[in-house]
Amino acid sequence: MAQNLGFTVWLTGMLGAGKSTVANYVAARLRQVGRNVEILDEDELGEALWSEMDGSTKEQRILISRRMAFLAELLTRNGACVLVACTSPYKTQRDEARRLIQRYVEVYVDCPTDDLIKRDSTGKYKKALAGEIPNFVGITEPYEPPTSPEVAIQTNTEAVEAGGLRVFQSLLDLAYVSAEEVKVITGSRLKAGGKPRRPGKVAARARASTRAAGKSKARKH
Repeated sequence: MAQNLGFTVWLTGMLGAGKSTVANYVAARLRQVGRNVEILDEDELGEALWSEMDGSTKEQRILISRRMAFLAELLTRNGACVLVACTSPYKTQRDEARRLIQRYVEVYVDCPTDDLIKRDSTGKYKKALAGEIPNFVGITEPYEPPTSPEVAIQTNTEAVEAGGLRVFQSLLDLAYVSAEEVKVITGSRLKAGGKPRRPGKVAARARASTRAAGKSKARKH
């Protein structure tokens, strides 16, 4: 029955944290077992779906999240496995997406702000710290991290394969994929009811990232 039903894996996190990398990894392995998979990447859909917005205001970011959720729900109820890679910085919008989509897994793709600044090839973080980009999420605008996501991935310390394994464990626990599918995908037979999440540590890491961003900003001024 699981094979006939869609679901959405909603990957949230700051710019450059690795959302697209995780989404592509999970999508490729779901396709190995014949699943119909769609990736909704915020960076790739902008020109087609919100070219009138640059995402620089809270209102625009809310609207972008809502449009992504609408598309994800439409695809999910038509049997697709949807991977959403969207900053979606506000908890209320992610909760709204969960209520709308229902068959929903939240994945927090986390990385300390200092590491995001170092790995940023676009230079946007440095420009934001210098005041050249106003209203930048995680620097001058808040990012509200999930406190109890189904999965949390720390991309500065673990490989995409390790994070992906926990995504598949969560999908198995929720009966969105079968044990047989997971065995093909991972090469091992996982059982439903994996190692419990530790949301307290997720929140603590997020607070540490926020403090690091403030210290980085202070050093720049």
